[in-house]
Parts: sequence; structure tokens; C-alpha cells
Amino acid sequence: MEISKAEIASAAAAAGGQSQELMGAEVLIKALQAEGVEYVWGYPGGAVLYIYDALYKQNTIQHVLVRHEQAAVHAADGFARATGEVGVALVTSGPGLTNAVTGIATAYMDSIPMVIISGQVPTAAIGLDAFQECDTVGITRPIVKHNFLVKDPKDLAMTMKKAFHIARTGRPGPVVVDVPKDVSFKKITYTGYPDKVEMRSYNPVRKGHGGQIRKALQLLLNAKRPYIYTGGGVLLGNATNELRALVDMLGYPVTNTLMGLGAYPASDRKFLGMLGMHGTIEANNAMQNCDVLLAVGARFDDRVIGNPKHFAQNERKIIHIDIDPSSISKRVKVDIPIVGDVKDVLTELISMVREASQKPDAGALADWWKTIETWRSKDCLAYDRGNQDVIKPQYVVETLWNMTKDADAYITSDVGQHQMWAAQYYRFDEPRRWINSGGLGTMGVGIPYAMGIKLAKPQSEVFTITGEGSVQMCIQELSTCLQYNTPIKICALNNRYLGMVRQWQEIEYSGRYSHSYMDALPNFVKLAEAYGHVGMLIERPQDVEPALREARKLKDRTVFMDFRTDPTENVFPMVKAGMGITEMLLGSEDL
Repeated sequence: MEISKAEIASAAAAAGGQSQELMGAEVLIKALQAEGVEYVWGYPGGAVLYIYDALYKQNTIQHVLVRHEQAAVHAADGFARATGEVGVALVTSGPGLTNAVTGIATAYMDSIPMVIISGQVPTAAIGLDAFQECDTVGITRPIVKHNFLVKDPKDLAMTMKKAFHIARTGRPGPVVVDVPKDVSFKKITYTGYPDKVEMRSYNPVRKGHGGQIRKALQLLLNAKRPYIYTGGGVLLGNATNELRALVDMLGYPVTNTLMGLGAYPASDRKFLGMLGMHGTIEANNAMQNCDVLLAVGARFDDRVIGNPKHFAQNERKIIHIDIDPSSISKRVKVDIPIVGDVKDVLTELISMVREASQKPDAGALADWWKTIETWRSKDCLAYDRGNQDVIKPQYVVETLWNMTKDADAYITSDVGQHQMWAAQYYRFDEPRRWINSGGLGTMGVGIPYAMGIKLAKPQSEVFTITGEGSVQMCIQELSTCLQYNTPIKICALNNRYLGMVRQWQEIEYSGRYSHSYMDALPNFVKLAEAYGHVGMLIERPQDVEPALREARKLKDRTVFMDFRTDPTENVFPMVKAGMGITEMLLGSEDL
């Protein structure tokens, strides 16, 4: 749904000196229009009914009625991840906001630009335990980039301007705007949406320090065993072209984190695979044994480097580029910190590489690549591909990748074993095609993410890779898929266990499978049909490919594929908690 120029002009009418008598709710809608918002995901309630009434009276913003507020925020989050735009959700006060908290925290942990509008009890009732009251500002403070409580409708337009500005600039993140009911119905003289915003306390640095970049250049060109490690910040900063140019110019090996997959093409030989707890041998060994490490838009989190003491055993020089100064030297001390927008910094670094008379040490680099190829020669992602008795979950993902690798496809996942298999076996060549919850590890995001993406990208194929545990956490959104015609394809790797919990229990708890087995699963085929969709049960390996082909042919239908997979399969490689990233379990023989 395109927003007309006339609507935007009306919303931002200040330049022409026009004024209107508007309710606060109407000012809020004008702000969303001026920001170019096309979709809002939400669920109505008493505190936001004036806002919903204002939505009803316009036709440029489509509201999507979800079945649970958590899914509203997840869907807006998925939209934001796939498009790079700010996602918008709308919830009511009290339980509406508390239901949204998981979605807000999920976006916060992965630095996703979002604005969440929450209703609040009237200003005079705040603090009096009014019906459906909660301390929105207090509850969300630890899980937002910023939040606002608007007490005067005159402040609404500027607050919304600030909210969008904060959400999308610097290190992105969710911003909550809490709107009391009386603020939404009081009338003010509206003179237009601000065309600019100045915040003395918020001025994120974009341009990296030139001297620091030159120091980084010298380290990189003098390296004998260089390595480039990138995270979600490269995707969020729209810097994939710059990363690819730098890697190709230097010829250095590169790895992506779980959140960074697609920043560099997985099909390129210079890509060593994902690193970390379930990373490849070559990616993890290169991380531990390099002499110069260039970290871009990544944060050295626990799932990536394992035990920091083990990581620090090998001496190396570390260059760290990040928009957020608080992320630098937070877990690992670095030698050359560069605070700035990753796109801008990489652009400057590329220019310096081109102009430099010195070139990388070809002999040392060749020896480094020989070492890497030795590690790579052991296929750490091998599994029993010839098994004709039971469906291997890796095979489902690999088959999907083979069928869609040249298609316009997006892959969302929930959280657990299936998420790791998707990351390992679906080889992402393009950015923003892999949508999952990394930092918080939130089950239930898969279907809402896919809904948000399908609205934004109606011509693209959107697949959700999930498990029978995760999928039930937001399965009610199958109803939303039908109402808003978002025909997604759901691949449930159904092993009848909470798979990742079961894996840890097998390895760390001597096989005591405490409450990780699913004893009473629904008939997913009938459940999908009850929601108005197509359901498929796939129990044999030879039926995997035909089922996926049939599902893809049903372009206008949501299809739920229940793949009955091997319940004993584990995700390998695996780094146990407290271990170093090179101390990997490579298979059941290591247990």
C-alpha cells in the first residue's frame, strides 16, 4: 500500500504554516504517515481505542490484527529485519504491554529498529493501580534503546520524531512511546510534523577516526594470518557491498556470526562458514590462530568466542569497528578501536587499501590458506545422507536450499536445533535473507517473522524452519496469515523433543531427559486445515523433495509441512559451556 505524496505533505504541513485542530490520536497517525509507515501490527484495547478510531479514518496505513501482542512485535521486527525500515507495533495498556515485552526484548538484543506504541491509563490515574495499568517506562527500561511517556498531546509529534530518529540511527533498537488515554483524545492546534530533530544528549558518531583506520590498515597489510570476523552490524549498517569489496581486495578468509549470515556469500571459497558454539572447524580454528583479527559489527559474545580466557591464550592483534562504543573491549580487549558507522569506516578503509603501495604478504597468506584448507578437509558438517529409514533434519534444510538457492527466498526460523541446522546447511549468499532471534533466543518468532516479511515482500517465497515445540508458541498467528493473505511455507522438523534441551541433557546431564519430550502433540495437518491452510505429513526421506515441490507450487496458500525427523540427531560441531571455541565435539563419537 503506497502512501501518497499528498498524505505525507498533509502530515508534514508545518512548512506551509497550515494548522488544524486535531486529537492526539490523529496527530499520532499524522506522525506515522510522515515517517512513511505502511504497516502497523497490533491488538486493540480500551487505552488505545482513540488511536484505533484515527486509524479507521485513514487509508494509507494498513493495520494487521494479530492474535497476541507478542506476535505483533515479532511481525514488525521481521518486517524491519528484512527491509531495513523501522517496524511499528501498537498495543494497549497493562497486559497488552506485558505481552509485548518478549518481542521488545528480542528486538533489543538484536539491535532492530522499531517503534512500539503502547496505550496507558489516563494521566490522572497513573500510579493509582487503575484497571489495566502497569509501569510501562519502568518495565521496558532495560530492554529498549529509549522510551517516552507522553503527558501532553502538544509533545506527541516531536516525541514521535525523536522515537523514529533514535530507533533507526546509531546502533538501532526498539523505542517505546507510552500514550495515556487522555493524551490521545485531547485536541491541540497541530501545525505539522517536525522536519528535523536535534537532541543534545544523542549524537551517534558516524565517521571513524582517520588515524585509527590508518593504523588498522598497517596491521592488516602486515598480517601473516589475517582473519575477518563480521556480525549483524554489517547487515544493519547496509555495509555488505563494502565488506565484500574489502575481502575480495585482500583475499583474506572471512566468517559471519549467526546474526551476520549473508553478509559475505556462503558459496565463496573465502567464506569459512559460521563460527562459534555450532560453527565449523575451519571458522573456529582460524579465529583462535589468526595473528590479526578484523572484527566488524560484532560483539565477541559468549556463543562466538566461548571461554574468554581460552580465547586470550593465543596472542593476536584485534581491530574492532562498531557504531556502539560500549561494545568495544566489553568482553575482549582490543588493540585498535574504531567507533563509527561500519559502512563509512569500511569505505574509508577500502580507499586506503587501494592507495597503499604495500600489498598483503602473498607467501604468508598462501601458507595460511594451506593451514585453513587442512582444517576444512575434515567435513565437520557431514551426516548420514544415505539414510532411507528416517528423515535427517539436515537433509530437509539442505534440500530446501538446493531448491531455492537461485530463487527470491527468505528463511525465518524459531530457536533450537532446527535454527542451528538452518544456519549450517542453508548457505546464504545475500543479506537480510536469514531472519532469526540470535541474542535473546526467542521461541515462537518464526511464523510472525514470516508474516511480516511476506507483507513487505509479497512476490518473494518465505519459509519458516521450526520445531514442534517452538511453533506452538505463536501458532495462533496461522489465523492472521489467513486473514491478511500471507501465504508462507512452514517446515516443522518434528522430532517429538525439545531438541536442543534434549541434546544438552544427553551431553551434560547423563541422559536425564527432564521434561524435554513432547507427549501430547496435536495433529498438525488437521490443525493447519482448521486454520484454513494446507497440511502435509512427511515421514519418509524420499518424500521430502516432492513435498517441498508441491508446497512451492501452492503459491497462494500457507502450507504446514510436518516432517517427522530423527529424534536422536544432535547438532555438531558443538562447544560445551565454559570451553574454548577450538574444543569442539564433532559427533557422537566425542561424547
